[in-house]
Amino acid sequence: MDIALVRVDNRLIHGQILEAWLPFTGASRIVVVDDRVAGDFFHESVIRMAVPDSVDVIIISVEEFARNYADYAVNGQKAIVLFGTIADVLRAYKLGFKFNRLNIGNVESGDECGQSCSPSVVLGKNDIDDLLTLLNLAGVHIEMRRVPRETAVNIMDIIKKVAN
Repeated sequence: MDIALVRVDNRLIHGQILEAWLPFTGASRIVVVDDRVAGDFFHESVIRMAVPDSVDVIIISVEEFARNYADYAVNGQKAIVLFGTIADVLRAYKLGFKFNRLNIGNVESGDECGQSCSPSVVLGKNDIDDLLTLLNLAGVHIEMRRVPRETAVNIMDIIKKVAN
């Protein structure tokens, strides 16, 4: 599978993905990697109904995806890989899913004292620790950007502001 975008967005599939990121990346597949949604017939059905028939949708647990992501390659088909949380991205990385770029689109921290980094991103301490682990452990380039036409912001610039 040719991965066009790895993104964290707690909303998973929504208008920005369908109207902006799919055309921008040229992807024809969306892989939703989320333990809460995988195997939940209702949530899977709602997600599939929102996506045009021309786009292939895979909904899978974090562990299964990390261990088998290479099996989803189909004739060089480009894919957007969506995670609901930063913790899930780090877990997938540690389980074997290797990537070098991560897009942060929409995150609502579960921490009580989350830091507002943008109108759509609130990072808690655990989120920041996980992002720093991805940066330090793997050298992953992490950007914040809701849609392709926005200027990407390097996450280190945000973390420095939050830390001060």
